[in-house]
Amino acid sequence: MLKGEYSHNIDPKGRLIIPAKFRDDLGEHFVITKGMENCLYVYPEDQWNAFEDQLNALPTTTDPKARAFAHFFLGSAADGDLDKQGRTLISPALRTYAKLEKEVVFIGMGKRAEIWDKARWDEKNAELELSIEDIASDMEASGFSI
Repeated sequence: MLKGEYSHNIDPKGRLIIPAKFRDDLGEHFVITKGMENCLYVYPEDQWNAFEDQLNALPTTTDPKARAFAHFFLGSAADGDLDKQGRTLISPALRTYAKLEKEVVFIGMGKRAEIWDKARWDEKNAELELSIEDIASDMEASGFSI
């Protein structure tokens, strides 16, 4: 299970060290794609395959929203591989989308990881800290217990 928060730097060539704690769960081959809120999602192959199956089951021929949803995730997906130093290459298009410049943060989200620009994550996290009690109340109303 992918969990925790880890900071790393992306080099000028777009290479990024995958946190050691994530490497076993992600494996040597994984998929990187656009995520919500201008972050990147990183899926282990098995989780990506399950997600891709769901996307492929959508009525993309007849439903414009389903087609847009599939375009967003499948159209930006890139295979990720680890080099001998535990790094992967983030494509220029994905770096631009997520506004990744130098400092990045990996966030474990259970079945996937997220990659955020550190300044944007710090801002988002500060907002989250201010609203977490309201969010927790809404989650409990939906049947989730802490």
